[in-house]
Amino acid sequence: MLKTVGIHHITAMVNDAQRNIDFYAGVLGLRLVKKTINFDRPEVYHLYFGNDSGQPGTVITFFPWAHQFKGRIGTGQVGVTSYIIPENSFSFWEDRLQSFGIRFVKTKRFNETYLSFQDPDGLEIELVQRPNGPVNEWNVNGVGPEVAIRGFAGATLLSAKPHMTADVLENVLGLTCVGQEENFLRFQSEGELGNTIDIKLSPSVRGLMGAGTVHHLAWRAKDENEHQKWRERLVEKDYYPTDILDRNYFQALYFHEEGGILFEIATDPPGFTVDEPQIDLGKNLMLPSWLESKREELENTLPPVEVRVLKGEKR
Repeated sequence: MLKTVGIHHITAMVNDAQRNIDFYAGVLGLRLVKKTINFDRPEVYHLYFGNDSGQPGTVITFFPWAHQFKGRIGTGQVGVTSYIIPENSFSFWEDRLQSFGIRFVKTKRFNETYLSFQDPDGLEIELVQRPNGPVNEWNVNGVGPEVAIRGFAGATLLSAKPHMTADVLENVLGLTCVGQEENFLRFQSEGELGNTIDIKLSPSVRGLMGAGTVHHLAWRAKDENEHQKWRERLVEKDYYPTDILDRNYFQALYFHEEGGILFEIATDPPGFTVDEPQIDLGKNLMLPSWLESKREELENTLPPVEVRVLKGEKR
């Protein structure tokens, strides 16, 4: 049976590109690994943040568009994105969030403590201490490898049909159900990163897509051959996947599961160094070959953005 090893990336929608970079790079210390455009709407950026190399399982991506309406987190969406931080780093992150005036709470789930807060657009984020995951060697703005976010811990899904979503995770994607605690059902995959998926069983409001919501969650396929097998499997199971699409940095296909959540399956290769060396990741606007002729027009349309060093103050 095909099994995904975990999350490849998560994509969300926000309003302001510079504010988005300030938070994920300036506050959370992630690396801006790719500055490109939404291939379907080239007047909108597509920004990718991850570890030092943009490894699958570490990357969150955004479509920042100032004119989109505010969304509402609810059923049919990813409700919470969870990140792994190193053991004994909670105090660093509590101090850092406080210094930037970011409110947080501590919650417990499945014998783990989570530091929970929101980004400037209202996306729900959690940090959890775990020993697993490769060390993130990116060092920026006071966030070094000893405390840096390593990648995804996982995500919490808000499904309109929780047990149908559970069936997809277990019997289509190959995750294992490892337990239930109060309102959450937990699934595990075999990868080091992005390997823990919780389904919230209690009712939620209906989600409305817009700024401050997750657009889709992508699962990993190891190569193009496996990717094709995933598509065949989804067709066989009557999930009506899209055609395989070239996203330049990976191949992608999409399908909706029965709880309303948009899933993608994405290939690990070729990765983010396909069009620029690792040392230069995120520095320049990268365009697919078919849009290179419109570079000047796009650069004049897109708002100027940069990775800035931010200084918080104790409050």
